[in-house]
Amino acid sequence: MWWFQQGLSFLPVALVVWSAASFVFSYITAIVLHHVDPLVPYISDTGTIPPERCLFGIMLNISAFLGMATMYVRYKQVYALNPEKSKIIKLNKIGLTLGLMSCFGLCIIANFQKCILYYIHVVGACLTFGVGAIYMMVQTVLSYLMQPELHSKDIFWIRLTMLLWCCSSIVSMFVSSVVLYSGLYGTNLVQKLHWDPQENGYTAHIISTVSEWSLAFSFLSFFLTYIRDFQKISLRAVVSLHGQTLYNTQQSFVTEEQTLLTAGSI
Repeated sequence: MWWFQQGLSFLPVALVVWSAASFVFSYITAIVLHHVDPLVPYISDTGTIPPERCLFGIMLNISAFLGMATMYVRYKQVYALNPEKSKIIKLNKIGLTLGLMSCFGLCIIANFQKCILYYIHVVGACLTFGVGAIYMMVQTVLSYLMQPELHSKDIFWIRLTMLLWCCSSIVSMFVSSVVLYSGLYGTNLVQKLHWDPQENGYTAHIISTVSEWSLAFSFLSFFLTYIRDFQKISLRAVVSLHGQTLYNTQQSFVTEEQTLLTAGSI
């Protein structure tokens, strides 16, 4: 059995690989069609013009679904490992809520493009990255509370490093974006897809775009730390039948069928 076939480890693997592919494929398509500059455009700019906009949207929607599934499995795992620790249970519920909000924000980014509905797109970005960063912080705190009884200290330090990477990227992107869109370098920069290195504001633009790519991959790197944990979990679904047919009858029969949801069976 391959390492990604153990337990539910395929979920974070699929999330990271698919999300990275959505960025890369949209970028390549936009570059080939000369819709953006080759040197570090905004991720959102690579999904603004058809046909890459269609690819960007559908792939990010699937990433959002994979993200929700991954976060739910993480929630169930932490709960199962700490059934009597109220503090961890409360934080775990908060983490799941934040994670689902972040995934909803990713759907908004995918379906409301930057150059068409800018403010809604920004709301989606704040949910995805802002709320997502808080989700990372909650999971890092949970890792701290569960070590060394349930896992080693190394995983906590790795997740803390990913969190600090994420936060530094957010700060860098926020500051450079405020400077860029302050009005000092012109107006209507949101619609601007091509930049000349000699233009005013180009340095702030590059810092902002590099920070955005860095932020995105800090998130993906964080989910890579779930792989080893997910190798040690599987979920069961219980099916209860309230009758032997689908007709409306007074007789009621209950049959339970348990199906193991693992990488090899559905």
